Parts: sequence; C-alpha cells; structure tokens
Amino acid sequence: MEAGEAAGALLFVLAVAAAVAAAVATGAVNFTYPAAVGSVVGPSPTSSGGGWWEALAWMRSCVVAPAMQAAVWACMVMSVMLVVEATYNCAVSIGVKLLGWKPERRFKWEPLAGDEGDEEKGAAAAAAYPMVMVQIPMYNELEVYKLSIGAACELKWPKERLIVQVLDDSTDPSIKNLVEKECESWASKGVNVKYATRIGHKGFKAGALKKGMEWDYAKQCEYIALFDADYQPEPDFLLRTVPFLTHNSNVALVQARWVFVNDRASLLTRIQKTFLDYHFKVEQEAGSATFSFFSFNGTAGVWRREAINDAGGWKDRTTVEDMDLAVRATLKGWKFVYVGDVKVKSELPSTYEAYCRQQFRWACGSANLFRKMTWEVLLAKQVSPLKKFYMIYSFFLVRRVVAPAVAFILYNIIIPVSVMIPEVFLPVWGVAYIPTALTVVTAIRNPENLHIMPLWILFESVMSMHRLKAAVAGLLELPEFNQWIVTKKVGNHVAEENCEVPLLQKARKGLRNRVNIPEIGFSVFLFTCASYNLVFHGKTSYFINLYLQGLAFLLLGLNCIDTSCCCF
Repeated sequence: MEAGEAAGALLFVLAVAAAVAAAVATGAVNFTYPAAVGSVVGPSPTSSGGGWWEALAWMRSCVVAPAMQAAVWACMVMSVMLVVEATYNCAVSIGVKLLGWKPERRFKWEPLAGDEGDEEKGAAAAAAYPMVMVQIPMYNELEVYKLSIGAACELKWPKERLIVQVLDDSTDPSIKNLVEKECESWASKGVNVKYATRIGHKGFKAGALKKGMEWDYAKQCEYIALFDADYQPEPDFLLRTVPFLTHNSNVALVQARWVFVNDRASLLTRIQKTFLDYHFKVEQEAGSATFSFFSFNGTAGVWRREAINDAGGWKDRTTVEDMDLAVRATLKGWKFVYVGDVKVKSELPSTYEAYCRQQFRWACGSANLFRKMTWEVLLAKQVSPLKKFYMIYSFFLVRRVVAPAVAFILYNIIIPVSVMIPEVFLPVWGVAYIPTALTVVTAIRNPENLHIMPLWILFESVMSMHRLKAAVAGLLELPEFNQWIVTKKVGNHVAEENCEVPLLQKARKGLRNRVNIPEIGFSVFLFTCASYNLVFHGKTSYFINLYLQGLAFLLLGLNCIDTSCCCF
C-alpha cells in the first residue's frame, strides 16, 4: 500500500468516525422509531363518510406509513454515506492545498531537453522531445472547429514531433468541407495536420478515437493529447503536462482542469460552473492525491499510448468511453495525475435542454459502467484491496447511484408526501444537518460561489430527477441507456457583459417543445404538498422549502433559465 492510499484510508476512517459521533450526539443511531398510529391531521370526516375516512386512516397508518418509514431510514443511511464521502474528499482537497502538495512534489517533473525554450533550437534539441499526436474528434462542429484546430496547431512543440489529427464524423457535407479546408490552411503553414474521416458514425466518439489510433502515423506517437471540439489549450499545454509522462513510466494520464469562456453568459452556465468547480477542485484533486485514480474527463488530457493499448483501447459499450478507459487502465496498474494549475478553456452547454442531455449521458453511462465493471474490479490482481474499495464504493456506488437517488427520493418525494402522513418520522439531523453539511463542504473550496449556493441547491434538486432516471436506465440497460446526442456549441465569441445566447432558437415552437412536461408536473405536485402543509401543518413546516422547490421545477419547466442574465 502506498503512502497516498494509506493517508486516504486514514482520512476516510476519520470522516466515518466524525459522522458516527455526530449521529450519536443527535440520537441518530436509533433506527427503531415506530410508525405509530396517530390522530388524523387534516379535514374532519363527515358523519356520513366516517366509514371510508376511517378505512383511509387505517390504510395510511398501518400500510403506507411503515413503508414510508422504511424508505426514510434507507435514505438516512444513504445520506450518511454521501456526507462521509463528501467530507472525505473535501478534507483531502483542503489538506493538499494547505500542504502545497502539488503533483510536481509527488511525481518527477522537469523541463524536456533541459530548457523550456529548447524546442526552438534546432533538430538536436527537437530530438529530445517525444512524438505527440493531438486528437480532435468532431461532429458537425460549425461554431467551434476553427477555435480548436487553431489552438492545437499553435501548441509549443517541435513541429516535426507533433501531429494534429482531426477526426471528422460530420454528416453535413458543407461543414466537412470547411473543416478540411481549415486543416489544409494550417498544413500550408508547416503544421503536420491530418484530416481523417470514416464511413458511418459507429461507436460515436469512442469509435472515432479508436479508428484514429489505427493509422500508421499514430502508431509512431508515444503520447496522445485529446481535446473536444470546443476546447482551447494554452500554447504551453504540452510543455507542462508531457514531462509527467516522460519522467514517470507508471503514469498513464495527465488531466488538466477546465475553465469556461461562457460561465457568465446566463444563470444556467453560472450554476454549471459551481458544480464543475467542485468536481475539479475536490473530487479530482482527492482522487489524484490519494489513489492516483480519478475519472478521465474525456478531454484536456494526455494519455500514454502504451497505456491505452494495455487497457484494451477505446470501447463504445457505454456513453462514457473516457471513464471506461480510465477504470480499465487503473486495473492494469497505471496511475493518473491531475494538474489543476494547467487550465484549458472550454464551453458550457448554453441551454437547459442541452445540459439535461449531457447530464443524462454522463449519469446513464457511468451507472451502466458500474454494472459492467464491478466484477472486473473485484477480480483485478494489480490493484490493492483498498483501491478496489475506493473504486467500487466511493467512485461508483456513492457518487453515481446513491447521490442522485437520495437527492431525488428524499427531498422531492418523501419529504413532500410526509406532510400528508403525520405518522412518518423525519429526523432533523437527516433533513437539516446533513444537507447543511453537504452545502458547506461543497462551498468551502469555492468561496467565490457561496452567494449562488441557494440557487445551485434548487437547481440540483431538479437535476436529481434527470440523473436518477439516467442512473436507473444505465443500471437496468433500458432502451435509452446508449443514446448519444452531441452537445450544441456556441463558440467563445459571447462576451461576459452580453447575456444573449446566440444559439437560442427564435423560431416558433410547439407547446411541447417550449415547456418541459415532467418539470411542470412535478411543480404541481410540490405546490400541492406545500399548500397542504401550509393549511394543515401539524408538527412539521416544510412548506417554504417545498414552495421554493416547486418554483424551481416550474421555472425550469418553462425554460426560464436559458436566457436569465447572470449578474452574480
């Protein structure tokens, strides 16, 4: 067991101990609270309807309430799992920040050929640089193809040691023609640009990447840098990342952090930034620091070609081909490095519909990968038992299944329904303390996002419905589990002070396309429960929260967040 894994295990144990201590202090260890039959809270039955009212009251107290109470305790267990996981990741992230434990201190790093400028000093210096291929998969990327190709071709690296491969799966002939001409333009400037197409779109992005690795020139490259069509690396990207690979033979992947060109274009993009900031600053940092494992983000990273081949290459069995490759490479004993100081500009989905499709693809694919790979992880011989536990429990179970399940079932179903079933007991530590703790650990590494946290919480409440649906589809392999819809791009020409989103369609749409029926329906349900609680509140008063949640569902149901100017 390595030092990082031992430290990670110790911190996880401490997080569990803290959660148990808090549970004991609040009486949370008592999971035997009875669903006692109480007096009916609500409208009094009329004398003529007493029979049916008593039957309903009996059904509620003796059948519905016990079932609800069991669901409550199941959600409490999942809530504890979630808060322990979040606290652990946050503690590791803060520790890394305070100790200044940068990747350069854990892995050997030094400039190639001795000097950062040596790549421009002729053939002798250039020979010290390994062959690198930059892959850019594209699919009808009219708005951003010039940005990504231009950024890749301007990378600081000896021209004879760099290949830029544009994998164009576009179905629009005019767009394909434009992309090919852009490649020819850069080739005329001395850049080694390869324009590659294939017949069909089988396997989506994974299929394109796999095909790209089969070319003879690709087999000559030691390292593969990958950028999606809307990603723009800084010129020194390779100079800062490739040395981790050249000087550490056991490192397979170097992952950079995303920053966004349109994070203030609307309230939607601002909230997305809050979510992704937590992912990179906390989850990726924690995984890299303790187990040298995290999920490849699918772009803005550099792979060792040997590691890709050793892991079995790209596979299209799920919609998260990047995570699939990362897990398989880890099971072969390879390590990953996350470098948060290296930032790559990218674009956030500019519409609610596009964001929902992206999140569905990610959540469904990761849950399906959990189903497919659990047994492989358990049988892996090159991974320590502690790392296996981290991968199965923390990486897959808690983050991909438990998180969306408890977020939706507890806060959007059980709590609203409980206002009509007074026999159900909801412990304050589960419905107040744990959500507060989760909010704190989410915001503590991103204090600049603190003021937007209330809106983020309400937004995530709505998104939990989509993520849970996606997780179920992935776990059960429902018909939609392998759907792939490319996220529409805008390009980085949207100025920060301009709140208009150019891709919002101005054409008239049918009612079904202008509103989101599931969100509207759920808002009606929440408003109904909130109104009931307001009038017949009994011992609980959740109506303020329920009204706010219902309002969030309603606004997203009406697509009001797409064009909401972000003034935060």
